[in-house]
Amino acid sequence: MTANDRTSKVPRYVFANDLAQQEAELRTNPLMQRFAESRRQFAADRHRPAYHFVSPESRHNDPNGLCHWQGRWHLFYQGYPPEDPRQHWGHAVSQDLIHWRDLPYAIYPNPERCCYSGATYVEDDRVIAMYHGKGAGTMVAVSSDPLLLNWTKLGDGPVIPDARPGEPELPYWVFDPCIWKHNGIYYALTAGRTQTGPAGKFMRAEFLHRSHDLVRWEYMQPFLEDDAYGLVGDDGACPYFWPIGDQHILLHFSHFSGGKYLLGDYDVQRQKFVVTRGGDFNFGPVEPAGVHAPSACPDGHGNVIAIFNMNPGRPCGDWSQIMTLPRRLTCMDRDTLGVEPAGDIASLRETQISIEPGILPANQEVVLPGVEGDVLEVIAEIAPNGAPLIELCVLRSPDRQEVTRIMFFRDRGYENGDDGRNVKRSCVTIDTSRASIHPDVLSRPPETALVTLADDEPLRLHVFIDRSVVEVFVNERQCLACRVYPEHEDSRGVSLRSQGRNGQLLSFDAWRLKSIYKQPNI
Repeated sequence: MTANDRTSKVPRYVFANDLAQQEAELRTNPLMQRFAESRRQFAADRHRPAYHFVSPESRHNDPNGLCHWQGRWHLFYQGYPPEDPRQHWGHAVSQDLIHWRDLPYAIYPNPERCCYSGATYVEDDRVIAMYHGKGAGTMVAVSSDPLLLNWTKLGDGPVIPDARPGEPELPYWVFDPCIWKHNGIYYALTAGRTQTGPAGKFMRAEFLHRSHDLVRWEYMQPFLEDDAYGLVGDDGACPYFWPIGDQHILLHFSHFSGGKYLLGDYDVQRQKFVVTRGGDFNFGPVEPAGVHAPSACPDGHGNVIAIFNMNPGRPCGDWSQIMTLPRRLTCMDRDTLGVEPAGDIASLRETQISIEPGILPANQEVVLPGVEGDVLEVIAEIAPNGAPLIELCVLRSPDRQEVTRIMFFRDRGYENGDDGRNVKRSCVTIDTSRASIHPDVLSRPPETALVTLADDEPLRLHVFIDRSVVEVFVNERQCLACRVYPEHEDSRGVSLRSQGRNGQLLSFDAWRLKSIYKQPNI
């Protein structure tokens, strides 16, 4: 590979345009055989997830270009092939957003040095991918075959090029684009920052461009208006802009504080996004073990499906990051984003364990008989009844030397309301400070998010435990996630505790879940 020839060393294949032929070709494809063997070799790693997507070989980074095409969901991601560990777009396909099947690398570098993050836009006859080509600029590629195996890049290089050395500075950044279409015109955002913060400090920005043909692009203006929800230093990376309910949402990523979103109104006359609300998907530093970048697309019913990668909390050798479960995002009202697991989770369920409703005696830890495992789904509904703290412990060793704590603090958080007054809210925390005794594991500071419950509304926890990840959905309006690495083989228990006053367990169900990597081909 030279400075002018950046051809990948990874084998590249051209596939038929007929689905049956594609499936036949995949059955004997050397990359598919290599991926299958790699998954078999990784299977013995006790911390490698069973039902969260993980790259079949090597590490991966951001999810990219999530989309729905001809009845199937497609997930792309930054893959690092072992023979050429520059970013390529890895590729997986699913019919239910849960069971993912590996496909060959989709987009290869050249003329760009690496294929960084980007988005897709689905038209009737093709899928458009727009992404950042490191060392070149914004790239566009298209595919129209049934499994999106064959991609063709448009133009003679980047469609929105980087400034070359010695050229004047551009009025926009060229980085991590997304794409949509309105009234026959394509629009794209490129991520970046402007010095519009206090004392001239950097704040996130998204720069708007438009095109009639995907090849010639015109820069328009900064896209965000009334954005009061950013932190100094945010860079607005990995944007995804989609309608949601009667509003629009802009998901994005900060390189120091993780996944974020903005809600607001799309002013199509002025081509501005007027921000009315903002929030987080990560509640602390992005590393270690935090929620990283999003990929998102419409679900066809006015909502948005999002998936994120998560950073590791310990050295993992030949693999590190994982994907969260897909999440369905909804507008519960103008200011409240709903979030719940998406996809056919129920298809993974095996043995069900239920606990009878009853009183949770004050100040006593109740270890739940028969409820144990590190590949579990838990749904619990609890009435705190005035208890200042409700605690659900998972991945608990019998002596509590290792334990991951999920805690609910009623009315212990505050947020500024639109009228300037403080609004009392509750807090949910994941505490991984004692999740592992291994000296190389870096636990996160307790991950704490705000959630609003009505006075008489019970707490509903929907928890997913998958070897090295815990995801917690709270009353369909909040989600927290952390990476964890229990060392003890018996760190598998589950317990409940009501602090200060008796709580009431209204229902409790748990299921052991199957691995998605042992299922028949999709």
